[in-house]
Amino acid sequence: MASQAKGKTPGESAVDAVAIPEVVYYSSASGNTERFVVRLGLSATRIPISPKQGLPRVTRPFVLICPTYADGEGRGAVPKQVIRFLNDPEQRALLLGVIGTGNRNFGATYALSGRIISEKCKVPFLYSFELAGTDTDIARLRTGLKELGKTKCLTAT
Repeated sequence: MASQAKGKTPGESAVDAVAIPEVVYYSSASGNTERFVVRLGLSATRIPISPKQGLPRVTRPFVLICPTYADGEGRGAVPKQVIRFLNDPEQRALLLGVIGTGNRNFGATYALSGRIISEKCKVPFLYSFELAGTDTDIARLRTGLKELGKTKCLTAT
């Protein structure tokens, strides 16, 4: 599987692509989050699974998509690689919001990583989806990210 998903959705103009925030995501070996991001069809950067691999450098505002890996008590919800990535103040300053993902079978810990990151980084929890998402999730996120990009571009100082 590719480590980065790049491209524009059909019919998307270059102006729209510039306004859309970068997507940064973490995906485990199961690949659910990566499958979702590929289907999203937007420029995306993956945070690697292995701590031996270097972390990506993001230079423009981004939205983070993060699955949850928690025990029954919610411990370990945010993957260690994501924590390392967000511990860089320059990277964290570019974070516009977070999208959580997981499995609804896990009840209260469903998309917990997104809620934790939102609280700790003081950014909005934008959305959640289950496993590899649905076509409705894809459509909602494409629309939402375009709107977020327009809002951030209009309010930038």
